[in-house]
Amino acid sequence: MPRLEYRQLNEAQGHPVLYVYDDIDAGEIAARFACDYFVKDRLVYEKTSCAIEMEAYVIYVLHDGEAEVFDTGNKDYAAIPRVRMELRQYAETAAFYPVRHVFEFNTNLEAALNLQGDFLWWMGKEWRKSSTEIDEDRKVYVYYAEPVAEGEFYG
Repeated sequence: MPRLEYRQLNEAQGHPVLYVYDDIDAGEIAARFACDYFVKDRLVYEKTSCAIEMEAYVIYVLHDGEAEVFDTGNKDYAAIPRVRMELRQYAETAAFYPVRHVFEFNTNLEAALNLQGDFLWWMGKEWRKSSTEIDEDRKVYVYYAEPVAEGEFYG
């Protein structure tokens, strides 16, 4: 099974390894590669790039000191065997992004395909992606999006 590393983007320090995942499923690596942000231990990291090396898949990140981790009602999906992805309504000026729906998938590969989509269809409405994240603390992927106004087209 493959190995995944999260490394700090800091050339002067030799890109220190922050987190290591051995024997990780390739579908989960694909889903993590698709995420713009990574939340772990109540810290938010922004992905800068991904790399494939001889011994590991690597995600380079920077700590986002301005981002806040909000307590979202203690929704911990760890006890649930399915893969979860929250659809959260994004608004540039908002302080909180409400959950509109929680999608469930059988595999991380299914989640990866959804995370990579620029648009998502839900409840008869098209949603345009702003960003994606994996919140490892809560064991959930998050898809931030805005509803597309009627008549808008981005094809």
